[in-house]
Amino acid sequence: MPKLNMLFLSCAAALSLPVAADEVKHFQSFAGYTGLINTPNAEVMDSGVVDFGYNNQLDFRGQRYMDGHNFIVSAGLFEGLEVSGQVASNSMHDNLFYSEGRGQTRDLSFNAKYQIPYIPKDWLSVAIGMKDLGGAANNYKTIYAVASKELWDFRFSAGVGSSDRKTGQMDGAFAGIEWQPFKWFSLLTEYDSEAVNAAARLTIPKEWLYDIGEITLTSRFYSNTELSEDTSNYWGINFTLPLSDELGYQQPVKAAPNVQNNTANVPVATKGAASINHDAVKIQTPNDYTLPTVKPEARTTAKITNNTGQQAELSQLNSQSVNLKLALVEDGFENVSVAFNNNNQLFVKFENSIFNRNDIDALGLVLGRVAELITLEGVEFSVQLNKYDLALLNVVGTVDNYKEFITNNISPDLLITLGAALELNGLVWVGTTDASSPYFKPRLTIAPTISNTYATELGVFDYSVAIRADLEVPLWQGGGIILGGQVNVANSDDYAENKPFKNYRKETQFDRALFYQTFELPFGFYNQTQVGYIKDFYDYRGISNETAWLSDAGRHKVSFKFGSFQYQDYRGSRSYQMFNYQYNWVEQDITLHAQAGDFWYEDSGYKLESRFWFGDSYLAVFFEDSSAQRAGAAISIPLSPRKDMSVTRFGQVKGNEAYRHSIGTQVGKSRNQLVFNQLYAPSSIVGLDKTFFNQGRLSSDYVYKHLPRLKEVYLKYR
Repeated sequence: MPKLNMLFLSCAAALSLPVAADEVKHFQSFAGYTGLINTPNAEVMDSGVVDFGYNNQLDFRGQRYMDGHNFIVSAGLFEGLEVSGQVASNSMHDNLFYSEGRGQTRDLSFNAKYQIPYIPKDWLSVAIGMKDLGGAANNYKTIYAVASKELWDFRFSAGVGSSDRKTGQMDGAFAGIEWQPFKWFSLLTEYDSEAVNAAARLTIPKEWLYDIGEITLTSRFYSNTELSEDTSNYWGINFTLPLSDELGYQQPVKAAPNVQNNTANVPVATKGAASINHDAVKIQTPNDYTLPTVKPEARTTAKITNNTGQQAELSQLNSQSVNLKLALVEDGFENVSVAFNNNNQLFVKFENSIFNRNDIDALGLVLGRVAELITLEGVEFSVQLNKYDLALLNVVGTVDNYKEFITNNISPDLLITLGAALELNGLVWVGTTDASSPYFKPRLTIAPTISNTYATELGVFDYSVAIRADLEVPLWQGGGIILGGQVNVANSDDYAENKPFKNYRKETQFDRALFYQTFELPFGFYNQTQVGYIKDFYDYRGISNETAWLSDAGRHKVSFKFGSFQYQDYRGSRSYQMFNYQYNWVEQDITLHAQAGDFWYEDSGYKLESRFWFGDSYLAVFFEDSSAQRAGAAISIPLSPRKDMSVTRFGQVKGNEAYRHSIGTQVGKSRNQLVFNQLYAPSSIVGLDKTFFNQGRLSSDYVYKHLPRLKEVYLKYR
């Protein structure tokens, strides 16, 4: 009791002091939320950071502590909010239906914690949270509130919780102290409403791991609980990393002089830029940078008033346009066309096949090349992004203004519109037109595919893994063929023949042979039809069609997709039809999705999803209502470098730029049954959203929001 009183008194005194603190790192606790050992603190994970953790302190159904397995994945969805999922199990592979697993537990739970905003950091931090959200059997349900204060190398935390666990953990008042004498070492002590615990943490910094992430080792070396069957120490290991290395830009983009302090005089080109606060935009580049330009032979600084001077100027622009086209082809872009006219206007069309993770990188490099290689003063440019000769996005500006952005970091005055640009008058095209044609050049995408289950009575993790290869060959404007298949490489025992999950195993098979044709229609509409063969357990032949509409700024996207397929060996058919809506909340890098309709396995329903973007990755939370109500989370990450290999005459090999993995659980029922392939419709490697709409981010407002990335990608790949 004296130790407990001292702990509470120390925390209470610290929370009342108005002393500024040094930064004390925060880590994942054994219980699945940011904190100490069993208790939380008021800190949350940074936005866009994920943590993969394991520890062997099993809280067995809230009754006692024993040696077991806890697998925890945590993530910061946005500033102030962290979510996590936890699998708790006695064993890894014991079948709970058999005698070997009798009396064991295997539980999947979700947790969330939110840090209250608007409280000054030099006062204290306050957070509220809940453990074991939703689900059928809430063995660990806990609600809590906690406050934390940092003083020098210490963090003091105190709070109150409510829990039905028989151990008494987090059921009442709790408190804890973290001492970090070194950045790589911490000592922790806490009272978790039932017992006093102590632990030590050792961190391996990012610098030692090639800046990928950091590893943390935790040892709980003391506890006075009487509810532990194992007297040995408990330990844990965590790996923490950011989802995107493109986050954390350092240098702010400055507002242009005529808009810096006068919002009423925004240039016409930046109107509709989603009310972006340019002063808050950051970019990670050196403070001073000089463009490597080609020095013209006869620099013209005055207005040309005679034909001889104008001809010299046009000759110079012609030479620089040729160099620009050669540079873009050398960079790996396809279908590159460059033209100019006698009004000092430059027109560039290109297709991006190398920055497959995000088209904004392609725009950034092309615009940077224009500023680098066009040295003539007063040149206006129009740069158009195409895909298989279909116009997607157009950027208009002046070379001199964009150079100011590159050299002095002044926010550029750009007009960004969806679709094709207005055709300029009197264009003179330079070079040949087919030197970088995208057609009849195969593109092979290789990526893993997995069917899996988590925390079932059969095992902690069951899986069937295959390596998938999809070959796309564009043939003409908007059209091409798709061939695809997969090779099974590994299965857990429960996916073997005559085992429970055999019907969901990833088989070795050829499963796609499709022809596709895409059209750009007026008023922001796009249409794509796919015809051919697919295999989904059985062989089907049929057709699918998708029509999508994009709003002028790209914030709203509405689409309708249907498919009809016939089984060839006997009378049987599959069909689906679905409506989709997406809202692109550009300011927060969040896309909101709603889907409803009839699906492949004759189920009907709807799905709601929020995607939180971090660079080219996202974390998502979703809810679906069909044959069963299901909630869960998903992660999408690129399995390819930021810049892929260029397309040669033999083709291109690349990884999946948007590999997605999800985990969910049934909600609203007393029993948590497995749900496979709910609200499912077959797809292919080519689609409007993935191939043409930049994963739903084809938006002028999206480009305005991410102006720093335009500059950063040019400086990196120039």
